[in-house]
Amino acid sequence: MTAQDGADLSQQAPEQLPQDTAGAETAPAKSAKGLSARQRRLSIRLLRVAYPHDRFPDAPYERTAKRVEEATSDEELDSLAQGLDALDADGFMDADEDSATAALRAVDQQPFFRQIHSTAVVALYDDREVWDLLGYAGSSFEKGGYVSRGFDDLDWLPDPRITEADETRVEIVTDRAAQ
Repeated sequence: MTAQDGADLSQQAPEQLPQDTAGAETAPAKSAKGLSARQRRLSIRLLRVAYPHDRFPDAPYERTAKRVEEATSDEELDSLAQGLDALDADGFMDADEDSATAALRAVDQQPFFRQIHSTAVVALYDDREVWDLLGYAGSSFEKGGYVSRGFDDLDWLPDPRITEADETRVEIVTDRAAQ
């Protein structure tokens, strides 16, 4: 082959290779880390059952499920997917709240659940939308602490008694040696 032949080849358009579409209709859609769309929905359902808040919209649970998936290593991903699939096989997605809670209690010591819990307990309650829903104003350290920010507003308590009580105080002493 001459240099001229090589130049001719470089001017040609690249050949379009056909894509393999076998099974494309049946293969579950995968996220960047590998969970299917169904497994992601199961993860969100699991979070709603494990951390029940009727007032919370779906968004905080969806963000938490995403954080769980992102925090899961490639080695742990198979365990997570298998655990979610096992819950799915037992009808977790359509179970009533009591049955779903019982299903989670049955797997709460399994590695996949512990992986979800260890990330979700922080991710869900560190979500700013959740803070607003729970009435938490956030850290006060950056704002000078709680002293001047109303922590001592005790208007919900009765006024404290300023004088000593007239009644005699009775001391109760127990003999710890007899126990």
